[in-house]
Amino acid sequence: MRNFAGTPGTVTALILRLLQCLFAAASIASMASTNSFFSFTSFSYLIASMGLQVIWSFGLAFLDACALAKKKVLHNPGLLSLFVVGDWVTSMLSLAAASSSAGITVLYFNDLGSCGFVECQKYQLAVALAFMSWITIGISSLIMLSTLAAAVS
Repeated sequence: MRNFAGTPGTVTALILRLLQCLFAAASIASMASTNSFFSFTSFSYLIASMGLQVIWSFGLAFLDACALAKKKVLHNPGLLSLFVVGDWVTSMLSLAAASSSAGITVLYFNDLGSCGFVECQKYQLAVALAFMSWITIGISSLIMLSTLAAAVS
C-alpha cells in the first residue's frame, strides 16, 4: 500500500493531529476564561467534547511521532479500524458541540443582547476554534477511512 499525505505515521498526519490538539485546547482555554460558561449546557458540552478531542489527538500525535522516529508504517487494518471509529466519533461530538455552542452564542448574546463585549468575544472565539478543530478532525477522519478501504482491499 502506498503512503500518501495524512496516513498514520507521516509528517502530515502528525501536523493534523497537533493542529487538532492545539485548536481544541485553545477553545477550552477561551471558554474557561469566561465567568459564566458553566451556566450554559452547550458550553459545558463544548468543554467536554474539546477535552476528549485533546486527549484523542494528543495520543495519536504521540503515536505518529513514534512511528516517524522508528520509521514504521501504521497500516494494520485492526489499528486503522480503531483510528477510523475514534476519528468519526470525536468528529461528530465536536461538530455537535461547536454547532450547539454557536447557536447559543448567536441566539442568546446577539439576539437578546445580554452579553458583555469581552465575554461575548471569548465565546465566539471558543466556537470558532472548535470549528477549526472540527475541520482538521474531518480531514483526518476522511483520510483514515480511505486508508482503511485501501488496506482492506
